[in-house]
Amino acid sequence: MASVTFNHVYKRYPGGANAVKDLDIQVADKEFLVFVGPSGCGKSTSLRMLAGLEEISEGEILIGDRVVNNVAPKDRDVAMVFQSYALYPHMTVYDNMAFGLKLRKTPKQVIDQRVHEAAKSLGIEQLLDRRPRQLSGGQRQRVAVGRAIVREPAVFLMDEPLSNLDAKLRVEARSFISKLHQRLGTTFIYVTHDQVEAMTMGTRICVLSAGELQQIDTPFNLYHNPRNLFVAGFIGSPSMNFFDATLKQEGSNLVVDTGNFKLPVPAERVDAYKSYAGKKVVFGIRPEDIHDVDYQPPGIIPAVVEANVDVVEQMGNEMVVYLEERGSNFISRMDPRTRSRVGQRMGVVFNLENMHLFDVDSKLSLAYDYKTAEAAKSK
Repeated sequence: MASVTFNHVYKRYPGGANAVKDLDIQVADKEFLVFVGPSGCGKSTSLRMLAGLEEISEGEILIGDRVVNNVAPKDRDVAMVFQSYALYPHMTVYDNMAFGLKLRKTPKQVIDQRVHEAAKSLGIEQLLDRRPRQLSGGQRQRVAVGRAIVREPAVFLMDEPLSNLDAKLRVEARSFISKLHQRLGTTFIYVTHDQVEAMTMGTRICVLSAGELQQIDTPFNLYHNPRNLFVAGFIGSPSMNFFDATLKQEGSNLVVDTGNFKLPVPAERVDAYKSYAGKKVVFGIRPEDIHDVDYQPPGIIPAVVEANVDVVEQMGNEMVVYLEERGSNFISRMDPRTRSRVGQRMGVVFNLENMHLFDVDSKLSLAYDYKTAEAAKSK
């Protein structure tokens, strides 16, 4: 078992473009860390540098206490599961799983024991004599994971291993990999572009954009305490609603004026925001914090506004309602009992307890809790 450290790591390609810029994070032993971000953000490149498949332009990568910048991939004590599974089509499942151990000249008895133990834990013992073409996508994915398990590495690396599975299998596989991490007690580093995967699987999540670290935190803190506009918009589905606004002092009250409606800042937030009075801001609120006025939950800090209904999506357990007010479009996730209909005008309630404000220029949250973030980093 081992920790992993990225110590101010850069990856530059010819021409000077930074694929990864100053990545500085520590992954604790036995942690499940997820790299998440849009395509081209540097998450797979970071994983490949850790595996030794990409050279580091600057900085250091440590596995445990050992700097591995110049260590060959086979000597780094890591095992990687790829998106394509990369199984040998002419080999049986058993031989695919045993292949790495055979290259290391592991005794046959040990190979046989590890393969059968891994196959049993993955529920694929009955498939050991089959070849990859005889397997479903989910079964191939388990074989690829099994091939990594038998090596008993210090660190598991997974590069979008569920991307080729259908929606139902992806949900099952997420649970399976999370349980596998708990059972093995090994460090997992997982790459995905799917923020739902990241939120449901990671102990902590590392959010990247354009090669730069935006925030590393627990799923709960990323959702409730996003550091900047990018993280706030990327985490959550549907994504957070944003409105251009001005923060105004009106008597003893502080209000957010979007031009279409005014929202009073909750009393407990005033101290955090009052120095920004008179300035342009971006107001953010998640769809699940916008309710039908007739079905608002108890215990919230409500602000009632009116808007026109553009689109209604019946999801069974909820209604996703697309709203518009004088050119401002926003989305809500409402109680399934709502009677909202396309074309009608309706009252909606914003839960201001969960509002967010961001600086227009820096894109940073005005109330980002740095103490919480630093505490999360140290865990």
